[in-house]
Amino acid sequence: MQYILEFLGLMAVFSIFIVVPGADFAVILRQSIVHGRRAAIMTGLGMGFSLLFHISYTILGLGLIVSKSLMLFAMIKWAGVAYLVYLGIKSFREPGFSVQEIEVTAEDRKPVSMLKCLGMGFITNALNPKPVLFFLSLFSTLVHHDTPALIQFSYGIGMATALVAWFAGVSYFFTVKAIRDRFIASGKWFNRITGAALVGFGFRLALSRAAD
Repeated sequence: MQYILEFLGLMAVFSIFIVVPGADFAVILRQSIVHGRRAAIMTGLGMGFSLLFHISYTILGLGLIVSKSLMLFAMIKWAGVAYLVYLGIKSFREPGFSVQEIEVTAEDRKPVSMLKCLGMGFITNALNPKPVLFFLSLFSTLVHHDTPALIQFSYGIGMATALVAWFAGVSYFFTVKAIRDRFIASGKWFNRITGAALVGFGFRLALSRAAD
């Protein structure tokens, strides 16, 4: 039961994190418009593999910290809570989504291999510093330090699957300009809702940590 609750908690926060447009979203959108949906899905798959890379070193790093100092791990937990609250406040204050219109040239239309798309997705996500802090805060606050590494990695597989599924949806639906415009237009309220959810979740975690 503990593992199910941990996984649901991770997925709840992670779902909020991935639907807010960022660098990965922009790359997927461009790939789908310029090279087609299949190329975009392969790019999203590469991002999913990169996410597993981020999660793997997060799990190994936290495991090493726990083996050395529980006090240091507790400090990282509190820093993780603070970071989730910070992300929530930042999202709440954002005026809206800033997704630029994509201009396609003849040069852009050149065929691209699926392997190259996979590599592009992996590198784009792997070089993004944002997931590093996010997964560190997420796993340190929501996952008990006694949870086996294999179970934690299975959480990561579930999160990677959700990421690829979301970007597959983006590649199919957001290439339609009317849908894309409607989503962008709702950005202000969307940011406020997700921001409030993250702040509330962060404070809830803070209260539960204080009660421990």
